[in-house]
Amino acid sequence: MAHTLTASPSLTARWSQYYVLTKPRVVQLIVFCALIGMLLAQPGWPDWRLAGAATVGIWLVASAAAAFNCLVEQRIDSRMARTSWRPSAKGDLSSAQTLVFSAVLCALGSALLYWAVNPLTMWLTFATFVGYAVIYTVVLKPLTPQNIVIGGASGAMPPVLGWAAMTGHVGPEALMLCLIIFLWTPPHFWALALYRVEDYRKAGLPMLPVTHGSEFTRLQVLLYTLVLFAATLLPFVYGMSSWIYLAAALALGGLFILYAWTLWRDYSDLLARATFRFSIWHLSLLFAALLLDHYLSPWLFSGNF
Repeated sequence: MAHTLTASPSLTARWSQYYVLTKPRVVQLIVFCALIGMLLAQPGWPDWRLAGAATVGIWLVASAAAAFNCLVEQRIDSRMARTSWRPSAKGDLSSAQTLVFSAVLCALGSALLYWAVNPLTMWLTFATFVGYAVIYTVVLKPLTPQNIVIGGASGAMPPVLGWAAMTGHVGPEALMLCLIIFLWTPPHFWALALYRVEDYRKAGLPMLPVTHGSEFTRLQVLLYTLVLFAATLLPFVYGMSSWIYLAAALALGGLFILYAWTLWRDYSDLLARATFRFSIWHLSLLFAALLLDHYLSPWLFSGNF
């Protein structure tokens, strides 16, 4: 009995370490964006069994990509205060354990997507895994300060995955959502890189604040927020959404531009951190408004209320 009692906490701690490898906060946002794509793909409520299988499959593959990223970057992570606590960086989990964990998650998620959803969603999700875990992490990130721009294409795919899961094809609406995330990623990530610049310098990564300085990076953040603002209006212009979404896009986009403008003119680490945090709220609330519009606008503007 005593042996069992002492062994259980160790097992719990080990599972907790594996869970940390999946980068839960990042994966939650990925799954949320994929779920938005599923819900917007069809009028009314979706087939919840299909949506559930797609959600679990995408979550598994995204978690596998996060774990593989931890494996590749364990030495870099150990040099950065933001990531040095990860089990892979501390050596709590070996490279073999991390690799097997990632491979199992990827295999389970891919199988679920192929058999319970459709092959297109499986292949698109696997391509996203390769784009993030290999092309971005292994190739782009250590080589070019534009890593987050080019590599952002894989991170922008979740709505496309969700759309494909429900329809079996990729529509222009899904590509508009993908474009929004693609343009959102650089100002979101560069705001983080600005106040973590010394971490990236010590790690030897050519992030934009390291290679081009703070002022140039802040200007890029501002310019991207302006282009992003225009892109967020596309769903309304295309007829995918109504005035409910437009009001939210204008308000959220205006606030993001205000943050970026203030950051450009009067920098502080505190403001960069606040800009980074707001960027997460920006994307989450923007997509939530799109979802709200999708279900409420037919009722509000039909004259039947």
